[in-house]
Amino acid sequence: MRIFVAGATGVLGQQIVPLLVAAGHTVAGMTRSQAKVESLRKLGAEPAVCDVFDADALQQAIITFKPDVILNELTDLPDRLDDLAEHAKLNAKMRRDGTRNLLAAADAAQTPKVIAQSVAWDMKGEGAKAVAFLEHEVLSRDGVIVRYGQLYGPGTFYERDKPLEPRIFLADAAQRTVELLDAPCSIVHLIER
Repeated sequence: MRIFVAGATGVLGQQIVPLLVAAGHTVAGMTRSQAKVESLRKLGAEPAVCDVFDADALQQAIITFKPDVILNELTDLPDRLDDLAEHAKLNAKMRRDGTRNLLAAADAAQTPKVIAQSVAWDMKGEGAKAVAFLEHEVLSRDGVIVRYGQLYGPGTFYERDKPLEPRIFLADAAQRTVELLDAPCSIVHLIER
């Protein structure tokens, strides 16, 4: 398959891309940073440099690549857990406006399938509304919602300690995501068993 990974340079995206490549898929990895192009190449992806908020550039990148699947792993999270509250509005915007642009580009490219990251815990306020929007929009076009538990492992907020449940080890989350490429329209919870 041809798979366009939005959020390919994020903590989870960096784990997923090499697994997709190893499984024989052709992968485009989206980044908004020219500085991350080489790291995407090292992961085995074709770099697609564009910002999800630039709807025209995003649409062009997706139309050019012609994906069978768009994997939405986009977030806007800080490097430190202590700064998470300050990023809540940015992350909500990513889920709301980023999703809207990604789905419009998928429609323009006639991409049949979208798989999108969500969360397996209850949220409040603007974050909850953005998650509800993302899930509704993806499901309304027969996509797949992946509700991840809190990630732990290298590069996450929880490198040494496990977070409260629901949670999932980063490498397990990546492997189980790759297994969802053929999943029918659904909501899937990826949490520790």
